Amino acid sequence: MVTTVTTAQRTRSILAKLGLRDVNPGACVGPDRWIEDPRGERLVSYNPTTNEPIASVIMAGAATYDEVVTGAVQAFQEWRMVPAPKRGEVVRELGNLLREYKEPLGELVTLEVGKIRVEGLGEVQEMIDICDFAVGLSRQLYGLTMASERPRHRMYEQWHPLGAIGIITAFNFPVAVWSWNAAIAAVAGDTMVWKPSPQAPLTAVAVQHLCNRVLADFGYKGVFNLLIGTNEEVGERMLQDRRLPLISFTGSIRVGRHVAETVARRLGRTILELGGNNAVIVTPNADLDLAVRAILFAAVGTAGQRCTTLRRLIVHRSIADTLVQRLVDAYRQVRIGDPLDDNTLMGPLINAQAVERMMAALEEAKAASGEVVYGGRPRPDIGPNFVEPTIVRMPAQAPIVCEETFAPILYVLEYTTLEEAIALNNGVPQGLSSAIFTNDLREAETFLSPEGSDCGIANVNIGTSGAEIGGAFGGEKDTGGGREAGSDAWKAYMRRQTVTINYSRELPLAQGIKFGDFNE
Repeated sequence: MVTTVTTAQRTRSILAKLGLRDVNPGACVGPDRWIEDPRGERLVSYNPTTNEPIASVIMAGAATYDEVVTGAVQAFQEWRMVPAPKRGEVVRELGNLLREYKEPLGELVTLEVGKIRVEGLGEVQEMIDICDFAVGLSRQLYGLTMASERPRHRMYEQWHPLGAIGIITAFNFPVAVWSWNAAIAAVAGDTMVWKPSPQAPLTAVAVQHLCNRVLADFGYKGVFNLLIGTNEEVGERMLQDRRLPLISFTGSIRVGRHVAETVARRLGRTILELGGNNAVIVTPNADLDLAVRAILFAAVGTAGQRCTTLRRLIVHRSIADTLVQRLVDAYRQVRIGDPLDDNTLMGPLINAQAVERMMAALEEAKAASGEVVYGGRPRPDIGPNFVEPTIVRMPAQAPIVCEETFAPILYVLEYTTLEEAIALNNGVPQGLSSAIFTNDLREAETFLSPEGSDCGIANVNIGTSGAEIGGAFGGEKDTGGGREAGSDAWKAYMRRQTVTINYSRELPLAQGIKFGDFNE
């Protein structure tokens, strides 16, 4: 057994710090008004480190779903008329409350999804950061003023709140990705309905409790809403619900296609953050000390369960053996174990199915002439869902390299020319994150040019994961094309309105059109 302290003891301790005692409800409307669906099934959350149950919640059914969405739509009528800077004050207070509860909420993330403790705390810090960003944004929801071709006319654009939006999140970032959407949507004037991953319901309940406290302090209700339920009872209804003009979905490419098709049929909007199959190019001009450290975190962090995890290492033939050996030496120092232990660098995979998928991918890699140079084994001696981080030298054309396996597998591919390396980087269906390690200006700029990386994120001398919230996050191709968090990603949560004002006594038409000569 990994731990000497039981999951039950840890759960009680963390929930007590968060002010949570009895965790039962699965849906919430407004401050402190939890709905317990009398027909709802019980969803058990398990600790992936030990497979012990943590707690359970009651899932929402059809009637509860309708009540929650109706409440969000009604709340939007009031919330959209609150001045944006005032909405920002609510988000500011949420950020302050997250600061106060950063440690227990971060530990709850670790307990429920198996992230190491520093990553759990980092996820809450990401929530705090996006709240800070959103507060500033609340005074900068700008529109452009354009020159009109007609005399004494003013033309400009303005942005209005969109409505009640749907947010569907994945287990690997159980709270941060919600906050990317929720903080921005809130200052934009939207209300929201959140469906978290069924593998991480407890962290969602904890965040909702904090939201309830903030809303109660300001006298608002129904801005932040939570619906825990099945894909059929909740997820599918959200996709088909015309009352939700925008669905932000984070998950697999396969499900993302269904989300896109379903929402598009009702002419709704989507923000899609789907799979990543991210690569790092290491050239002969690279600082290998820097590259090794970055590769290690990008490939091993969160046990390879980030959408930005490094999965393909594209290294020049002249340095491949040296770099692989240095990585093997670094991987040997990775301590695998209890993610709440501050000395641990890699925790478990989320469940037994994830372990099975990793082992199946490795068998396919070996069948395609792949050579496992480190790792590749499950570690039931540590716990039920633990594996070794793995390095596999692969031929570039192997089909498995084009697939994303949500596990700590690093495929090493070799190249001769930079053009070949960029072609390998771009030669997969996904297009999320990418990086190059080089001290050569021409190589770096080529990688960043239109003929370079085709990904939504391109880095030089840093890894593929760990994006800051100030930039827009998202990818191209099968990654979905959505953008969240910083820059002008806020525009997805609002509707643009073009306005023209005539302050003359004439009525000239655009394009010089003459339409009769009427005299009154």
